[in-house]
Amino acid sequence: MKTGTTQERGLDAMEDQPKKPKASFQIIGQTTVHGGYGAGMLDLSNLSSIIVDGDRAYIDLGALHAKSRVERGIKFTPNREEVPDGRRVWVVWVKIGKTDGGPCYAGATACEMKIDEAARKGWKILADHVNRMDYALKGRFMLNELNETEKAALRRCLVEHNAEWYERSPDELKRQLET
Repeated sequence: MKTGTTQERGLDAMEDQPKKPKASFQIIGQTTVHGGYGAGMLDLSNLSSIIVDGDRAYIDLGALHAKSRVERGIKFTPNREEVPDGRRVWVVWVKIGKTDGGPCYAGATACEMKIDEAARKGWKILADHVNRMDYALKGRFMLNELNETEKAALRRCLVEHNAEWYERSPDELKRQLET
Protein backbone atom coordinates (compact mmCIF):
# COMPACT_ATOMS: atom_id res chain seq x y z
CA MET A 1 0.00 0.00 0.00
CA LYS A 2 1.39 3.38 -0.98
CA THR A 3 1.30 6.15 1.60
CA GLY A 4 1.97 9.86 1.51
CA THR A 5 0.43 12.70 -0.40
CA THR A 6 0.08 12.70 -4.16
CA GLN A 7 2.89 15.25 -4.36
CA GLU A 8 5.21 13.09 -2.28
CA ARG A 9 4.46 9.99 -4.33
CA GLY A 10 5.00 11.81 -7.66
CA LEU A 11 4.54 9.66 -10.77
CA ASP A 12 3.44 6.63 -8.75
CA ALA A 13 0.32 8.56 -7.79
CA MET A 14 -0.49 9.14 -11.45
CA GLU A 15 -0.38 5.42 -12.09
CA ASP A 16 -3.06 4.93 -9.41
CA GLN A 17 -5.41 7.33 -11.20
CA PRO A 18 -7.92 5.83 -13.65
CA LYS A 19 -7.02 6.59 -17.26
CA LYS A 20 -9.42 8.93 -18.99
CA PRO A 21 -10.19 8.34 -22.66
CA LYS A 22 -8.55 10.88 -24.95
CA ALA A 23 -11.02 13.44 -26.19
CA SER A 24 -11.14 14.44 -29.83
CA PHE A 25 -12.61 17.59 -31.35
CA GLN A 26 -16.09 18.01 -29.92
CA ILE A 27 -19.11 19.47 -31.62
CA ILE A 28 -22.05 19.44 -29.25
CA GLY A 29 -25.12 17.96 -30.85
CA GLN A 30 -28.72 18.69 -29.95
CA THR A 31 -29.49 15.70 -27.79
CA THR A 32 -31.97 15.46 -24.95
CA VAL A 33 -30.55 12.27 -23.46
CA HIS A 34 -27.07 12.16 -22.01
CA GLY A 35 -25.13 9.39 -23.72
CA GLY A 36 -22.17 9.27 -21.35
CA TYR A 37 -18.57 10.19 -22.04
CA GLY A 38 -17.97 10.96 -25.67
CA ALA A 39 -21.60 11.63 -26.57
CA GLY A 40 -21.84 14.26 -29.26
CA MET A 41 -18.20 13.91 -30.27
CA LEU A 42 -17.07 13.68 -33.86
CA ASP A 43 -14.06 11.71 -34.97
CA LEU A 44 -11.94 13.86 -37.27
CA SER A 45 -9.46 11.11 -38.10
CA ASN A 46 -11.11 10.59 -41.53
CA LEU A 47 -11.24 14.31 -42.38
CA SER A 48 -8.70 16.21 -44.45
CA SER A 49 -8.54 19.80 -45.61
CA ILE A 50 -7.54 21.10 -49.01
CA ILE A 51 -6.80 24.75 -49.71
CA VAL A 52 -7.97 25.98 -53.12
CA ASP A 53 -6.23 29.24 -54.01
CA GLY A 54 -7.03 30.24 -57.58
CA ASP A 55 -5.71 27.54 -59.90
CA ARG A 56 -3.76 25.77 -57.12
CA ALA A 57 -5.10 23.20 -54.67
CA TYR A 58 -3.06 21.46 -51.99
CA ILE A 59 -3.60 19.45 -48.83
CA ASP A 60 -3.02 21.52 -45.69
CA LEU A 61 -4.13 19.76 -42.51
CA GLY A 62 -3.43 22.94 -40.54
CA ALA A 63 -6.84 24.18 -41.66
CA LEU A 64 -8.43 21.72 -39.22
CA HIS A 65 -7.24 24.10 -36.49
CA ALA A 66 -7.53 27.34 -38.52
CA LYS A 67 -3.74 27.33 -38.97
CA SER A 68 -3.30 26.62 -42.65
CA ARG A 69 -0.45 28.30 -44.49
CA VAL A 70 -2.74 31.07 -45.82
CA GLU A 71 -4.42 31.65 -42.42
CA ARG A 72 -1.24 32.10 -40.35
CA GLY A 73 -0.63 35.69 -39.29
CA ILE A 74 -4.05 36.84 -40.52
CA LYS A 75 -6.55 38.58 -38.24
CA PHE A 76 -10.02 37.46 -39.28
CA THR A 77 -13.23 39.43 -39.15
CA PRO A 78 -16.81 38.35 -39.84
CA ASN A 79 -17.35 41.57 -41.84
CA ARG A 80 -16.55 41.06 -45.53
CA GLU A 81 -16.37 44.83 -46.19
CA GLU A 82 -13.31 45.10 -43.92
CA VAL A 83 -11.27 43.06 -46.44
CA PRO A 84 -11.98 44.83 -49.75
CA ASP A 85 -8.69 43.81 -51.40
CA GLY A 86 -8.73 40.19 -50.25
CA ARG A 87 -8.42 37.33 -52.70
CA ARG A 88 -10.85 34.44 -52.59
CA VAL A 89 -9.46 31.26 -51.01
CA TRP A 90 -11.39 28.10 -50.15
CA VAL A 91 -11.01 25.47 -47.49
CA VAL A 92 -12.46 22.20 -48.77
CA TRP A 93 -13.27 19.62 -46.10
CA VAL A 94 -12.89 16.11 -47.48
CA LYS A 95 -14.10 12.98 -45.69
CA ILE A 96 -12.36 9.72 -46.51
CA GLY A 97 -14.83 6.84 -46.49
CA LYS A 98 -14.87 3.18 -47.44
CA THR A 99 -16.63 1.26 -50.18
CA ASP A 100 -16.53 -2.45 -50.92
CA GLY A 101 -13.63 -1.71 -53.29
CA GLY A 102 -11.63 0.37 -50.81
CA PRO A 103 -11.26 3.99 -49.68
CA CYS A 104 -12.98 6.88 -51.47
CA TYR A 105 -13.75 10.57 -51.10
CA ALA A 106 -17.07 10.24 -49.28
CA GLY A 107 -17.92 13.88 -48.55
CA ALA A 108 -16.60 17.30 -49.59
CA THR A 109 -17.71 20.83 -48.78
CA ALA A 110 -16.13 24.18 -49.62
CA CYS A 111 -15.89 27.23 -47.33
CA GLU A 112 -14.95 30.64 -48.65
CA MET A 113 -12.42 33.01 -47.10
CA LYS A 114 -10.97 36.34 -48.21
CA ILE A 115 -7.27 36.85 -47.53
CA ASP A 116 -5.36 40.15 -47.78
CA GLU A 117 -1.80 39.20 -46.86
CA ALA A 118 -0.44 42.74 -47.31
CA ALA A 119 -2.92 44.12 -44.74
CA ARG A 120 -2.77 40.88 -42.69
CA LYS A 121 -6.57 40.80 -42.68
CA GLY A 122 -9.02 38.13 -43.61
CA TRP A 123 -12.73 37.38 -43.72
CA LYS A 124 -14.46 34.13 -42.88
CA ILE A 125 -17.52 32.97 -41.04
CA LEU A 126 -16.32 30.45 -38.47
CA ALA A 127 -19.81 29.01 -37.94
CA ASP A 128 -20.05 28.29 -41.68
CA HIS A 129 -16.70 26.48 -41.59
CA VAL A 130 -17.82 24.33 -38.66
CA ASN A 131 -21.20 23.55 -40.23
CA ARG A 132 -19.67 22.60 -43.56
CA MET A 133 -17.06 20.47 -41.83
CA ASP A 134 -19.96 18.63 -40.19
CA TYR A 135 -21.74 18.28 -43.56
CA ALA A 136 -18.62 16.72 -45.11
CA LEU A 137 -18.36 14.29 -42.19
CA LYS A 138 -21.97 13.32 -42.85
CA GLY A 139 -21.14 12.53 -46.50
CA ARG A 140 -22.54 15.60 -48.22
CA PHE A 141 -21.08 17.37 -51.24
CA MET A 142 -21.26 21.19 -51.48
CA LEU A 143 -18.84 22.39 -54.15
CA ASN A 144 -21.09 24.34 -56.51
CA GLU A 145 -19.82 27.74 -55.32
CA LEU A 146 -16.35 27.06 -56.72
CA ASN A 147 -15.69 28.57 -60.15
CA GLU A 148 -14.47 26.45 -63.09
CA THR A 149 -10.77 27.09 -62.39
CA GLU A 150 -11.15 26.22 -58.70
CA LYS A 151 -13.13 23.05 -59.49
CA ALA A 152 -10.44 21.93 -61.94
CA ALA A 153 -7.71 22.55 -59.33
CA LEU A 154 -9.61 20.58 -56.68
CA ARG A 155 -10.33 17.69 -59.06
CA ARG A 156 -6.65 17.59 -60.10
CA CYS A 157 -5.55 17.55 -56.43
CA LEU A 158 -7.92 14.70 -55.53
CA VAL A 159 -6.91 12.62 -58.56
CA GLU A 160 -3.18 13.24 -58.08
CA HIS A 161 -3.45 12.31 -54.42
CA ASN A 162 -5.16 9.00 -55.24
CA ALA A 163 -6.85 8.31 -58.59
CA GLU A 164 -8.35 5.03 -57.34
CA TRP A 165 -10.07 6.80 -54.45
CA TYR A 166 -11.49 9.34 -56.91
CA GLU A 167 -12.80 6.59 -59.20
CA ARG A 168 -14.55 4.87 -56.27
CA SER A 169 -16.09 8.14 -55.06
CA PRO A 170 -19.80 8.86 -55.43
CA ASP A 171 -20.98 10.21 -58.78
CA GLU A 172 -22.22 13.33 -56.97
CA LEU A 173 -18.62 14.42 -56.34
CA LYS A 174 -17.69 13.96 -59.97
CA ARG A 175 -20.83 15.75 -61.15
CA GLN A 176 -20.14 18.77 -58.95
CA LEU A 177 -16.53 18.99 -60.16
CA GLU A 178 -17.42 18.91 -63.87
CA THR A 179 -16.32 22.07 -65.68
